[in-house]
Amino acid sequence: MSLVSNRTRLATLTKILVNDWHNTKEYWQDKQAGYFEKHYIDDLTHNVSSTIEVIEKLDKLITRVKKDCE
Repeated sequence: MSLVSNRTRLATLTKILVNDWHNTKEYWQDKQAGYFEKHYIDDLTHNVSSTIEVIEKLDKLITRVKKDCE
């Protein structure tokens, strides 16, 4: 798998997870749900965003290196 396809897959799966979390929040609305969202969902989405940025930078770098080696 290429970096671009991995980035796309990561973004898609994260969107699905966040959507599922929003559906779950309709039924789970206590303190623990807020804790879970803050410490797991929010952290995960932030880390995924950062990871996607790094993957994009790596993809550009690899493309440049390949061009330089031709």
